[in-house]
Amino acid sequence: MSRKRKTFSPEFKTKVVLEVLEGNATIKEIASNTNILPKSIQQWKKQFLENASLAFESSIPLKKYKEEIEEKDRKLDELYKALGKTQIERDWVLKKLIAGFPQKCIFVGC
Repeated sequence: MSRKRKTFSPEFKTKVVLEVLEGNATIKEIASNTNILPKSIQQWKKQFLENASLAFESSIPLKKYKEEIEEKDRKLDELYKALGKTQIERDWVLKKLIAGFPQKCIFVGC
């Protein structure tokens, strides 16, 4: 029987890495307390330090992407409204068509 691989949240990984960086305990001690391999903690620490500069970058790219997402959401809402209107118009036309030609109902699938 195979063991499932554990996955840890970014918040948990950050907490563990900050414990390592505080220096109050060694990586091996932290690993034994949290039941994580020391190699995993070393990798998390390396990844954390490589990406630490992102915390000090301006939030312009993030703001830009949020604005793009909001714009796309607005466009999507407009498209849903247009689709709804089109469906209502189609239903109305079908209703009128069926009312006008009850014997020819076979053509519109009723």
